[in-house]
Amino acid sequence: MKAIFKRIGKTAIIMAVLFMIVQVFSDLYLPTLTSDIINKGVAKGDIDYIWQVGFKMMGFSVISIIAAIGNTYFASRESQKLGKKLRSDIYKKVEYSSNDQFDRFGTASLITRTTNDVNQIQMVVQMFLRMMINAPIMLIGASVMAYSKDAKLTGVFLVTVPIMALIMGITMFFAVPLFKSMQKKTDRLNLVFREGLTGVRVVRAFNRSNYEAKRFDDANQDFTQTSIKVNTIVSFLLPVVTLVMSVTNVAIIWYGGHYVSTMDLEVGNLISFMTYAMQILVSFMMLAMIFVFIPRAQASAARIQEILEVEDTINDPKTKTPFKKERNQKGTLHFDHVSYRYHEAENSALEDIDFESHAGQTVAIIGGTGSGKSTLVNLIPRFYDVEKGSVNVNGTDVKQGLQHELRTHIGFVPQKAMLFTGTIRENLQYGDKEATDAEIWKALEIAQAKSFVEGLEKGLDSYVEQGGGNFSGGQKQRLCIARALVKKTDIYIFDDSFSALDFKTDAQLRKALKENVNDAVIVIVAQRISTVVDADLILVLDEGKLVGKGTHTELKENCETYQEIINSQLRKEEIA
Repeated sequence: MKAIFKRIGKTAIIMAVLFMIVQVFSDLYLPTLTSDIINKGVAKGDIDYIWQVGFKMMGFSVISIIAAIGNTYFASRESQKLGKKLRSDIYKKVEYSSNDQFDRFGTASLITRTTNDVNQIQMVVQMFLRMMINAPIMLIGASVMAYSKDAKLTGVFLVTVPIMALIMGITMFFAVPLFKSMQKKTDRLNLVFREGLTGVRVVRAFNRSNYEAKRFDDANQDFTQTSIKVNTIVSFLLPVVTLVMSVTNVAIIWYGGHYVSTMDLEVGNLISFMTYAMQILVSFMMLAMIFVFIPRAQASAARIQEILEVEDTINDPKTKTPFKKERNQKGTLHFDHVSYRYHEAENSALEDIDFESHAGQTVAIIGGTGSGKSTLVNLIPRFYDVEKGSVNVNGTDVKQGLQHELRTHIGFVPQKAMLFTGTIRENLQYGDKEATDAEIWKALEIAQAKSFVEGLEKGLDSYVEQGGGNFSGGQKQRLCIARALVKKTDIYIFDDSFSALDFKTDAQLRKALKENVNDAVIVIVAQRISTVVDADLILVLDEGKLVGKGTHTELKENCETYQEIINSQLRKEEIA
């Protein structure tokens, strides 16, 4: 919590405190002026005095209003600025985190922490800069002023204040644990809701709509019940406190009236004492509300701090080595006996992977599901760090250069085709914002996407919905491939990016790559033999181990795993 509050500007805090002090002292002085009007003006029939003090009261009221506006402005501005900083810091932390760190939290939890948790902190910061400053000053000031009006009547507070403290303590005891649990239940609700939305096609295909609806209802009901319970407890506080305040007023009037009748207390002092009593009890209630919400904000702050304090496992070196090629030297990719193990996994995902490729060559990676194909290509842009060995790009270990520079040498097409909201042109310029229309059309032609883009009414300016929802799976894949090709790099990685293409389009795309991209290493992850058959180097993976390496001709003769893949996909007469 302290680390979060350190982000608040000191100047804003000082200004908020100053304005609040002015407001409180103005509010504390008003009941005294009321007392003077009654005692010295009304009682003696001095109209001039009443007008004089009345104008004075108006002046202090205006000062109080201006101070309240100033305090609210600085409190609101600073709480919103803090929220902006936190959301920005969380986003940047996640964006620059390794895949291991991202997977540790999960998308649903990260969304909750960036929205709901930050909102909780914003609310408490604003309450802190208003109520937390107001309540103690008002409590102390009103107590002193009440004592100055009549010391004997302050004995009423010896009964009411402990009762108020007891009520608030009981409320906090039951409410605070529920407030903390609500954040986790919000995570769960977001998770179930998000899974239901992203997997809606699967849910419908398997007729599991009722099951998913029940699953969401259970999470929703759990959150709702907790929310109802905690709000019921907190709402109990207001009527009880109101009752205590009313009883306090009755006691003050009862005893105060007796003192007035015996001429031991003036009527004006009784009225002002009642006002100070209300200010004391309201201050207690404000403190109670703060102490109820602070634990929830603490839980939110801890969850945010958990993200911000995660130690980066992938860092740039202090002394960087460039990935640039020497003059007339071709780009290279070299895996030097690489092994990798996922976080807290018992077995290695990859073990002793060793190969080298040069610009103009195509490296194809094939193997069964879970054999480590995607893991291998994710090591190239350094989404994960190797456990043993090294991955070298243009002769430089990826750990020895800057991540940003490394990724400028790589064009990456992930397994899941991902397009962003905007136009086709904006999506393709994601690879190179300076790319011309001619370069974009060339990339589309290589990716076999030119024909369908030309058929669209607005061409490159055609709108892309969220996630590319207005395009088919094959169209999205080809647009993602074109996006990578727009970027002129040394290595192009296609992580199972041809899976949604038919055999003809697949063959045409590979032929176009061979003819047009001859100054870069092409890495293709594939499931189909037809996709890898023309590759210069084929890597065959099985349970993270490199069980075969060579050309199609070599592997079909001496690699048992490769032969099994061929036999599972082709008939004997089709095997070349």
